[in-house]
Amino acid sequence: MFAATSGSSVATAATIGTVALEEVEKNSYNERLFLGTIAAGGTLGILIPPSVNLILYGVLTETSIPKLYLAGLIPGILLAALFMVLVAVVCTMKPEWGGTRNTATRAQKLQALPDLLPPVAIFVSVIGSIYLGWATATEAAALGVLAALVIAACYRCLSVKVILDAFEGAMKTTAMIMAVMIGAYFLNLVFGAIGLPQAASNWIAGMNLEPLALFGLVVLFYFILGMFMETLSMMVASVPIIAPIMVQAGFDPVWCGIVIVLLMEIALITPPVGLNLFVVQSVRKRGPVEDVIFGALPFMLIMLLFVGILYLFPQIVLFIPYG
Repeated sequence: MFAATSGSSVATAATIGTVALEEVEKNSYNERLFLGTIAAGGTLGILIPPSVNLILYGVLTETSIPKLYLAGLIPGILLAALFMVLVAVVCTMKPEWGGTRNTATRAQKLQALPDLLPPVAIFVSVIGSIYLGWATATEAAALGVLAALVIAACYRCLSVKVILDAFEGAMKTTAMIMAVMIGAYFLNLVFGAIGLPQAASNWIAGMNLEPLALFGLVVLFYFILGMFMETLSMMVASVPIIAPIMVQAGFDPVWCGIVIVLLMEIALITPPVGLNLFVVQSVRKRGPVEDVIFGALPFMLIMLLFVGILYLFPQIVLFIPYG
């Protein structure tokens, strides 16, 4: 839910990690599993809308951003559910990994429920307005900001400092995204000038690959590339080449966007350059980073399995955007 309101995998992993890591010792959780849960759960920030990476894919490929947002909703929820199933299965097999059991009365549970309403309200204001056709992606973002301001005011934490900090954060993020997009446009221009996309398309077409073989090659390509590159840089460098090839092979561009962003998620927890691994480790501030790597490994396998599921059942992605 935090990923759905943040749109950033790194911000999600850092924020939730800061809040949750103190629970490891307090409740005797298995630390590696707990760290892997935070690192992998944080990756949902670039799949569940609003997502910076989906916007970048839409800009690079001229694909409808509202359709990408709608397409990412069900896969994001299903992937989160698979993560929860994995944790449940592991803790059933090894009960001691699940830590000490906490108890709460029905009244305490009901009293805690209102704390979930603010992120739900922001999520509904953004996604609901797009799905109902009331707003474009840009207008929906403005509605999300307005909802956040109203919630902050209701909680009596809206101040000039909070607004200025929000402005500063928005300016830094916007400047970073615009710098990436400007670089992407120049890179696309260079690629087009030297004929790289056409040459790559001709090379792959000359291999006469079946769609399944092409899909497997793309997954392998991104898996290897994700070991050494950061996600935004990887998208800028690869999407202008890979996406047209996949579309030419008969894959839907919206479906391609969700699959590629999902492969970016896998890259976020793939060593040695998995960004979320180091974000969680930096929040943890102790122990070896290998603990986070081994903890995230089962989740990475689940994500690879989910990529295969999306290939077999593309309607999981296409059902909402195409009705």
